[in-house]
Parts: sequence; structure tokens; C-alpha cells
Amino acid sequence: MSAEGFILGGQTSAPQPQNDASGLIKETTTQEFRADVMEASREVPVLVDFWAPWCGPCKQLTPILEAAVKKARGKVKLVKMNIDDHPEIAGQLGIRSIPAVIAFKDGQPLDGFMGALPESQVMDFLQRIAGPVGPSSAEAALAAADAELEGGNPAGAANLYAQTLHEEPENAAALAGLVRCEISLHNLDAARGLLDGIEPALASNEALVQARAALELAEQSEGLGDPNALKARLEQDPADHQARFDLALILNARGDRMGAAECLLEIVRRDREWNDQAARKQLVQFFEAWGNKDPATAKSRQRLSSLLFA
Repeated sequence: MSAEGFILGGQTSAPQPQNDASGLIKETTTQEFRADVMEASREVPVLVDFWAPWCGPCKQLTPILEAAVKKARGKVKLVKMNIDDHPEIAGQLGIRSIPAVIAFKDGQPLDGFMGALPESQVMDFLQRIAGPVGPSSAEAALAAADAELEGGNPAGAANLYAQTLHEEPENAAALAGLVRCEISLHNLDAARGLLDGIEPALASNEALVQARAALELAEQSEGLGDPNALKARLEQDPADHQARFDLALILNARGDRMGAAECLLEIVRRDREWNDQAARKQLVQFFEAWGNKDPATAKSRQRLSSLLFA
């Protein structure tokens, strides 16, 4: 497929392209295609994303492409072309279906694909074009922070999450991790302040939803008393469901997820209708806070299902 025969002339009424601050991602026009793609690809490979505003799969693919290019940190660029405003290039390349992505290198088309691919396949394609892409310093700090938090060092993890947020202020995973650190350190007001200050666009992020649920559980467990006193009450009266319920909240706040689940499952086993099914509802809230991938969620959900539907 040769690029030298393109007709790169003529005026259009297209809006001024909006480019990102990093210079890695930009929109182009028919007039600017040669400079933005063919000439630029002599320095680094350039992916051209042919799209249109009415194309649903394009809206799915473009954010994935943008994220992949940013992860490559300068090893590849992305140029987006709206084929409604600029149909000439797509027509000369024989593109009849979108989304379509063509990679250019040294001024020539190199490879491409059509359709909205998942992130893993997009990354595979990008690495075939640009070579291996390693983790950024922010990603490395995030992984280290996760390990510190899981290892019981929330203070150390908080510093690493803060480092990640310094580089990527809208990194939802890092923000959620920092909230969990504050919860572990019993700084509930600080955790609430972090969540109250997030941008609306991040509110539905899964990690932040789970962090908010974890904070609500921690706030709920405050002032519930001494767990040893609750255990003593249960020894005297195993049917004291309120004591068992309160103990579940305290155990969860202290990180004993399976212990908390066992308390609630025991209430369900003894009296599933107690307090308007409070134990079942609390378990569901635990699952939301822990996340579907947590082993405690999977095991407890199976146990709950067996109790409810046996």
C-alpha cells in the first residue's frame, strides 16, 4: 500500500484540531496529513485512527488507543482523522469500515486492523509496531504501593500512592489506594476528604466505589465497643445477633474479612430474617467493598448462596 499517491490538497471547513498537551495524540486534516503522519512517522511509528462521530465502536476503541499510546511514552504517536470531515485519505486507502487503525513507519503504511479490539490486543499490536513497552514510573510506584498495603504497611503505601498521584493526578487506582491507607491508619476524616474532592467523572470508577464502601463500613464500625466484650456476650448467649453483627463490623475494620463474614453467615444460618435480613445485606455491602476478585468475597458468596438456596 503506497502513500505517495495521496491527494493532499483542498480546503475544508473542519474545526481546528484539538491536540493533547503531551504531543503524542492529535487530530489531523487532509492538508496536514503528510506532516502529521507521513513525515512524523520517519521519527517514530504513527497510528492513524480513522473514526466518525456516529460510530459507536469508534467511541469504544479511541480511549483504549489513547491509553496505550500514553503507556508507550513516546515510542509511538496517535493521529485521529474524522472521515466525515476528511474522507479523502480513507478513500484512497480503501477503508470502507470503521474504526480502522493504520500504522505508518518511514512514511509508509506498515500494518493495521479494523474493529474495536480489547485493550490486550491493542497493546499487542502497538508492541509489534513500536517494540516492548515497560511500566511507567507511576505504574511501578502503584504496584509497589499495592504490595506495601497488602503487606500491612499503610504508611509506606500512602507515600507511594502519593508519588503516583503527583505524576498522574487522575489515577483512580492510586487515589483509591490512598483512601484505603487513611482508613487503615484510622484517619477517616482524611479518607472522606479525599473522596469528597474527586472529580465527578471518576465517581463511578470501580476502585473508588469500593474505597467509598470501605470507608462507609469503617465509619459504621466506630463506637461499637470492645470486640472481647462482644465475644463474651456471645459466649453467654449465642443467639445475641446484635453482638455478632457488631463484631462482624469490627473484624472487617481490622482487616479480618473471613472472620467478619463468618459472623454474618452464622446469623443468616440461625435467623436469616433477623432485623429485616440485616446480616445478608451487610454481607452484600462487604462484597462491594472487597471487590469481586477478593478470595473472601468468592468464598463467602458461595457460602451465602448455599444457606439461602439449600
